[in-house]
Parts: sequence; C-alpha cells; structure tokens
Amino acid sequence: MEFSVQLSSDYPNKDYGGGRVYQDMIGQAVLADRLGFDSISITEHHLVNCLMMPAPLTFAVKLAAHTKDVKILTCVVVLPLHDMRTYAGEVVVADIFCDGRLYLGAGRGAFKFEMERMGVPMAETRERFDESLDVLQALLNEEEVSWDGKYYQFDPMTIMPRPVRPGGPPMMMAVMNPEGIYHCTKRGFHIQTTPLSGNHQMLVDQVEAFKRGKADMDGAGDHLTLSLSRVSHVASSQAERARKNRAAYDYYCRFDNIFLGPGVVDAGMIRQIPRKQSAAELEKSLLICTPSEMLDKLGPYQELGIDRVIMNMNFGLEQQDTLDAIQCFAEEVMPHFSQRKAPKLSAVG
Repeated sequence: MEFSVQLSSDYPNKDYGGGRVYQDMIGQAVLADRLGFDSISITEHHLVNCLMMPAPLTFAVKLAAHTKDVKILTCVVVLPLHDMRTYAGEVVVADIFCDGRLYLGAGRGAFKFEMERMGVPMAETRERFDESLDVLQALLNEEEVSWDGKYYQFDPMTIMPRPVRPGGPPMMMAVMNPEGIYHCTKRGFHIQTTPLSGNHQMLVDQVEAFKRGKADMDGAGDHLTLSLSRVSHVASSQAERARKNRAAYDYYCRFDNIFLGPGVVDAGMIRQIPRKQSAAELEKSLLICTPSEMLDKLGPYQELGIDRVIMNMNFGLEQQDTLDAIQCFAEEVMPHFSQRKAPKLSAVG
C-alpha cells in the first residue's frame, strides 16, 4: 500500500497570504518526495478558501520542477468547468513538463456554490462531465476529431502538440457510488474514492465494486489502482491528537457548508456552520492519531486491498505541524505498509 500527501491549500485566514499558502504546499511536496512517498495530489476549486487551487495543471508543473520522483495526481480537475478543445492541449503540455509523472484525476464538481457561479448548474454536471470526458479522450487518442453532441459541436481538429504518451497521462476517476466505481473501472480508469464520514460498509462496497470491475476486464485492468482519500495527521501525544482533531472538526464545519449546503460564503471565505455530527463521532472516523494507533487504523485498508491512501493533512494547522507529521509518518508508519525506505532526515523546518 502506497501513500500520497494531498496539497489541499486550506486558507482559513486571508492575512496569511495566498503566496505563503502555496509555498507551504511546495515545501510539503519537496519533503514528501525526499521521504519516499508515492505521490502528491492536488485538487481544483474556485472562488472559495477550502481546497483552494484554481489552476491545478499550472501547480502540477511547478511541483514537478521542485521534485524528482513522486507522481503528481490531480485529484481532481473539474471537467465541466473547461472547454475540452483547449484543455486537451493544456493537459498534453503539463504532461510534458511533468516528465511523465502526471496522473489526470477528473471529476464532475462537488460544490454547488462554485459550479453555479461558474455557469454550470449542478443538475447538468453529470451529463456535462460524461460528454467532456468522451471529448477529452477522443482528442488525446485520435489525430483528428469532430463532434456533434449536446454541449460540443465542432468540425475536425487536431490537438497540438500530440501526447507524448499514447492517450495522454493515465486517468483517474473520482467516484463514490459503488456502481459508478464498477463502470469506471471497466472503462480502464484508475479510481479515487472516499467514504467521507468513515462508514466502513460503504468503503467495503466501494472496494468490492472496484474488484468486480477489474475481474470483468479479464486481465486488461490488472494495472489499475484504487486510491482512498482521508483526512489524516500524526500526533506525538494524546494532547496533540485532541488539538488536531479539534482543528479537523472546525475544518469540517466549513467543508460541510460548501459541500452539503447551504454554501454561505463571505467574499471567498466559507462560513463555519454547526454540524450534525459531533466532534467525538467525527474523531472516530478520521486518521488523526499517534503512530501506533495509525498502524491499527491502516491495517484494515491494506487487508481490503487499497492501493494508495491519499492523506489530506491541511485543515487549519501550522505548516510546521504538517511537516513534522509527514516526516513522522514516513519514518514510523509507512515502512509497515510500503516497500519504500524513508531516509532519516534532520529536523524539518
């Protein structure tokens, strides 16, 4: 089982400055690369300070320039917000500049506030995503493409430059519904999923759907991977564990507002609202704990056959907290699950 650090660019205080936020993310990426993490991952969101990254391909190229080995996952880019006729070329260029380390994770969009202010009604996101994905794949795989669909109509065109890898970078679909996971797997996509609040039966169903999809490909899908995204952090003591879980609860008070509604945003800053789930209930479902507790929590994921855990470690904590946690995880937890050997480093800062 491999591990990824999600560079989720949380920005709870405007006074901190967007430039500092992204420098923090680069620092985490460099450390993850040095310590032998499999990958780093970035997402796409606009107009809000949670998961703040309006230019994921640009950021992927920047990260590639500062790292050597880690894969760079876009988890995810929001296809309905882009025109595939120009986006396909941007993907090709980003793949070239990332030296073949780019994985293009794609999704339909999750925040109503964001999607509808960008002119894409939530009721249309599934249909728009499906057609956008088909157009993108055609442009990356075929030399000359014309289209006559609902959202795209165009005469024959050729995306230039041509992909350096056949079909462009490997693609990963963000899917939660088990049946959706099954069908995306059968189409040959890597899968990224999450049970969100930690419902274990939901996770079991998601994994089984992925395995069914691979099995129905008669060996053609043996290379496909299943990644699980979780809010995670390592704590050196129970007091630190409690502090970090409190920060995660505050983060979810913002996340729930924008993900589940009502989407109350004040000049880009998501308002913190009360949650139905208690702090104690949330704590049970998160991966925020001491290294020894982390081993126990990750064991079932390995037994289920999860290929990669994507660790969202940015939820309002100080940068040094997260750098220390990345190093602690690499040295005390990762060796129990991965073949990679984390080099011993001096104090992180």
